[in-house]
Amino acid sequence: MLTRTAIIDIGSNSARLVIFEQTSRYGFHLICEQKSKVRIGEGAYEKKGHLQVPGITRAFLTLKSFLYTIQKYQVIKTHCVATSALRDAPNAQDFISWVHNELGLNINVIDGKKEALYGAIAANNLLPVHSGITIDIGGGSSDMSLIHNNEIIDTYSLDLGTVRLKELFFDKDLDSATKHAKARAYIQNELLSLPSHFKHHLAIGIGGTIRTLSKAIMKRSSYPLDKLHAYEYTLANHIDYLEAIPFASIKKLKQFQIKKNRYDTIREGTLIFTEILSYIQATHVISSSVGVREGVFLSHFLKNEKLQFPLTSNPSVKSILDRFKPLITIEKKRKAKLKMGLRLYDVLKYEIDDDKRFGQELLWALKLSGIGKTLTIYKSNQHAFYIAMQELNYAFTHSQIVLIASLLRIHGKSIILRSLHDEYKALLPTINHLRWLSFIYTLSVYLHQASNAAKIDFNYSNTTLYIKSNKPLYLAKEKIEKLEKPMDFKIIIEDEDSLPKNKKLGIL
Repeated sequence: MLTRTAIIDIGSNSARLVIFEQTSRYGFHLICEQKSKVRIGEGAYEKKGHLQVPGITRAFLTLKSFLYTIQKYQVIKTHCVATSALRDAPNAQDFISWVHNELGLNINVIDGKKEALYGAIAANNLLPVHSGITIDIGGGSSDMSLIHNNEIIDTYSLDLGTVRLKELFFDKDLDSATKHAKARAYIQNELLSLPSHFKHHLAIGIGGTIRTLSKAIMKRSSYPLDKLHAYEYTLANHIDYLEAIPFASIKKLKQFQIKKNRYDTIREGTLIFTEILSYIQATHVISSSVGVREGVFLSHFLKNEKLQFPLTSNPSVKSILDRFKPLITIEKKRKAKLKMGLRLYDVLKYEIDDDKRFGQELLWALKLSGIGKTLTIYKSNQHAFYIAMQELNYAFTHSQIVLIASLLRIHGKSIILRSLHDEYKALLPTINHLRWLSFIYTLSVYLHQASNAAKIDFNYSNTTLYIKSNKPLYLAKEKIEKLEKPMDFKIIIEDEDSLPKNKKLGIL
């Protein structure tokens, strides 16, 4: 059985369970996720941090249910961490002992810097970023890390959380202006403790508050791709929207496209977020669906890899290839297909005129080209498209995901699917560049399917593409003759079957 690892994260607002399945050395995927809004820290901030009976009762029952799920999934390893609500509570040990004695579960209370580190490990490995500042706004704290050139430089934890702010200011019997003034002053005073080098144009948004805001912005912007992870936006385009939310009444939050289950703390969370963004001088935000839980998992999964995936390995691609094994499983043959695509891209580079900037996406598409056939050979290109759109979750930009999936969708003589291009036009290359990439992808697949490990060379001159093979390409020729081309040019195939027929029969 494949190794399965469960991570339980007890926050001030919610408790979550995730279960990851390891498919190979660098491949893994999420197979289960559960959440309960336990609000373990409810009422604590006005009681000098002491956990109250309703909150810890909800937390206990949630953990008990999580353990049933863990048993059902036959999990090998379980890691449980707790954040600010428990580390701030004088009576936290009573709850931890109760859970250990009754449920046999060990809770590891982590400090704010550790919490920030886990978020940074997740972002550094599973987002298409090299530098930036992570911001994870929880119920009791906001944990931040500074990443530069894929190295985690520093971490910091601020006593700024949605539940904390709500109970200290927003639940008070004060007029709206006074509440906001006091809350803002509290946030700004806390930010003064943040080290001065925490400045960067890119904010990496982690946690429920920022995910909620990103989803709303996506909806308001009619964004074409329904995928939150790695969604990026320019702050200047949405700052007015963000700054208006803390002043909205509960009844008016619906107009901001905020989900109802976030009404209770979204105003506090947005106020914290905008103040932090201003303080670190951010101009762009990239949204993360990963955080502490994935960081805890990766700290064990990559403990022998210096907490980082190799540059040549992508966990999503590896997991897809592990689970949807292409028919061509021999690595040597797969590499031949990739090299073929790159050679084609190179000989046609002057006609394409794109500085070969989509070479990596072309390679990923060629590597994944057989995944749809795992389900059925019929409409396998459609299956491959949907698998890629759903499963290319980590370390890819949205533009990369859509381009790779679009190449996988190509089938038959046509190299462009107009409806697909129109739907995702904002995320795809120009129509001319897309036509060339689709042509190279399809031609590479055709040649590889028919070549039987042949040695194939390409040359392009005088608007003619010459394909030379030391073995027959008979089955590919008919398909290539019908294949749509990005522009008017000839394709001449010279292979073993190109010799005069009588000579091959031994007549001459």
